[in-house]
Amino acid sequence: MKERDIHAHFVVISSNFSGQRIDNFLNTYFKVVPKSMIYRIIRTGAIRINKKRIKFQYKLQIGDVLRIPPVRRMHLNEFDIKYMKEIAFLQNIIIYEDDYLLALNKPTGIAVHGGSGLKFGIIEGLRALRPKDQFLELVHRLDRETSGVLLIAKKRIALVFLHEQLRIKSMKKEYLALVHGKWDINVELISEPLFKKTVLFNNKIGYRDAEKGKCSTTHFKIKEQFERIATFLVIKPITGRTHQIRKHTKYADHPIVGDSVYGDYKSNIQFKQFGFNRLFLHAYMLRFTHPNTKKDVSIYAPLDQLFYNCLFFLRNLIMTNYNRSLESIVKNINNN
Repeated sequence: MKERDIHAHFVVISSNFSGQRIDNFLNTYFKVVPKSMIYRIIRTGAIRINKKRIKFQYKLQIGDVLRIPPVRRMHLNEFDIKYMKEIAFLQNIIIYEDDYLLALNKPTGIAVHGGSGLKFGIIEGLRALRPKDQFLELVHRLDRETSGVLLIAKKRIALVFLHEQLRIKSMKKEYLALVHGKWDINVELISEPLFKKTVLFNNKIGYRDAEKGKCSTTHFKIKEQFERIATFLVIKPITGRTHQIRKHTKYADHPIVGDSVYGDYKSNIQFKQFGFNRLFLHAYMLRFTHPNTKKDVSIYAPLDQLFYNCLFFLRNLIMTNYNRSLESIVKNINNN
């Protein structure tokens, strides 16, 4: 692997990075340097701000003078050549963009950021594709297997403004999901406390815990039912806990189709036999106040082809069974 030296130099922090943690700033600045190296150079004091050592939690201030030490990193051209085919698709899934933010229709199976054995995710790929963009940060996250609207801030002020909307729960989210079985029409709201547990490789798993769990509320509305096989739901999470939708559907005894963590293994196998091998959870809509215009913005992400194919398959399956039943009834009448 070819590498090059980044010589020591100084960076004066502008308003665009004020309030950002030093570790997050360096992760964006270096683009392809491993996070472990970033934390090591902070811990050893190689990074200096105003000639002083700092900790990784330090938040940058306007006018801070940041000393960047000599760092060896993978040549960016090598990164581009090696991963360009894998990240080029990101330009084709942008569904909204202006000077302050952009939104992607994230495919299933793609992580939003690197880590836990992944060399890069969507955010690292975007930074590599857009080296001239000084600031690109995730506004929120989606599970690796969840598809749909993913919002990226292009300015620090946009990130802070949008994070505040998440904090006060004024940002509205709407998901589409296919769950196993026939959802009870009377179950429109689930409010069960969820607790986040760290397991191997720092993955976060959510589960119910009446004592330790945090308040978690989700609204459900039936969009379409496929007899007792599955139900197509519109889901609106009020809170944003880890795996909240996946856990609440499991609590209702109707886990999401394709959920390998909280799902029904035997039922998932049946769907996989027909080629429907994904988590059928999609972030369909995101509504928020724009950080610049202060107007309401709604971004919609269409379902992918596999999700559409599965719905089409279920509709035809139900119709086929209905026609067979109708033929059977007519045949019995004629025999009598």
